[in-house]
Amino acid sequence: MNTFQVDIIEQCKQNNRTAQLKLYNQYCDGMYTVAMRFVKDSMEAEDIVQEAFIKAFAKLNQYKAEVTFGAWLKRIVVNKSIDCLKSKKQHLQELDEVHLKVVDSSYENEWLVDDTMTLDEIKEAIQKLPDKYRYVVTLYLVEGYDHQEISEILNITEIASRTQLSRGKSKLKELLIPIKNGTRS
Repeated sequence: MNTFQVDIIEQCKQNNRTAQLKLYNQYCDGMYTVAMRFVKDSMEAEDIVQEAFIKAFAKLNQYKAEVTFGAWLKRIVVNKSIDCLKSKKQHLQELDEVHLKVVDSSYENEWLVDDTMTLDEIKEAIQKLPDKYRYVVTLYLVEGYDHQEISEILNITEIASRTQLSRGKSKLKELLIPIKNGTRS
């Protein structure tokens, strides 16, 4: 992390409003984009970003610079987004972990999307997935989190994360087959 970033974070820890505004302006657009990937509503996304910054500034003394500030803040935004979705649905449907099997890790690297697919078509298909799959697929494929991070964010086991990703990818392939075969709806 550069010295400017360290300085501005230290100033924010001292409740320097100018520094807080600079940090907010530096990250607000990117964090809004992250929130929109989950909630699909601009007002909710704005609320999530505001709440995330309030929490980040309140907990800034817990930030240890083991990761970049942006990555730390992004995790807060993702958690707030999922909390928002959970509160709308009342609860996230959990898979019965008794029946889960460890997924062959080599399978994860073999998932390729047809070149004719557009990013928008894939994103649209992801939104049609059941929540338990959509969250993991979004966190893994779109946000780039690994299974350990996903398990912490969603409060599930790594095995559940791998299984939900595998099943989510299968469902996603099924949703994309009609598009690939030219029967776009």
